[in-house]
Amino acid sequence: MNISLVGRHIELSDAIKDHLMHSIDTLTKYHLDLISVNAVASMNERKKGVTIEFTINIAGKNTIVITQRDNDLYAAIDIAIDRAQKALRRLHDRLNDHKNECLNEAKNEACQNINLQTASETMEDEIVPAEPVLFKPQEVGEIIEKLKESTKVFEVFYDNDGKMRVMYKRTDGKFGLY
Repeated sequence: MNISLVGRHIELSDAIKDHLMHSIDTLTKYHLDLISVNAVASMNERKKGVTIEFTINIAGKNTIVITQRDNDLYAAIDIAIDRAQKALRRLHDRLNDHKNECLNEAKNEACQNINLQTASETMEDEIVPAEPVLFKPQEVGEIIEKLKESTKVFEVFYDNDGKMRVMYKRTDGKFGLY
């Protein structure tokens, strides 16, 4: 992990540098892949205070930027480090949640057992030609026989004139035709 300490309009003494280094070392307890941590301390003449800004770069994740302003530099560092720890803890918990572990394990097992060649072959569409039964013209007698043999209540078909018809079973055992 690269650590950069910068002071703008303020001299960083050895005590401040030691305090910053010790505070930054506490960020490693979350076992995240920290690439770099940049700390910039600056004196603001107009607002009469000190500002500390931490920029934390994490591998594969977004950069975390924390800015804290206070009258005392040590207090600003402590508050900013607490905020950074909170952000890293949330990220760590999100990545290592027990719900995600099961999903990640299942994904890994599924990926190991898949042969991509056979998977791509099975995903190819097979086209089977079939004539649509609905569009063939049929006789009314054929439809009556189908309805007698099946448990269907109605049948939709085209007659020989090309008109769409509906044959249905009535409750008295006879057949109706629309």
